[in-house]
Amino acid sequence: QVQLVESGGGLVQAGASLRLSCVASGFTFSAYAMSWYRQAPGKERELVASISAWGSTNYADSVKGRFTISRANIMSAVYLQMNSLKPEDTAVYYCYVPSIGSWGQGTQVTVSS
Repeated sequence: QVQLVESGGGLVQAGASLRLSCVASGFTFSAYAMSWYRQAPGKERELVASISAWGSTNYADSVKGRFTISRANIMSAVYLQMNSLKPEDTAVYYCYVPSIGSWGQGTQVTVSS
């Protein structure tokens, strides 16, 4: 059974940093691309960043240069380092396995101005 458990969210001021973690189980983590999505109140869920099985990354334009996605296959974990946070980054952040279609439960990130 696929499980994705996110952590690391919180309430921070604009300009601060947070590091989100997603620990996976139930599948061969190293073989799969992983993604982070976010959903703000009243908005659709949007892709934030993805990392392929071999480490290639891509980012939404809104977070390029501020966010970094990485993975640690030995830990079955994917991370999202978020720097220079803005109020518009406020959302629930979800871990996602595109090829399987599984979502984590989400972690709330709130950035105050």
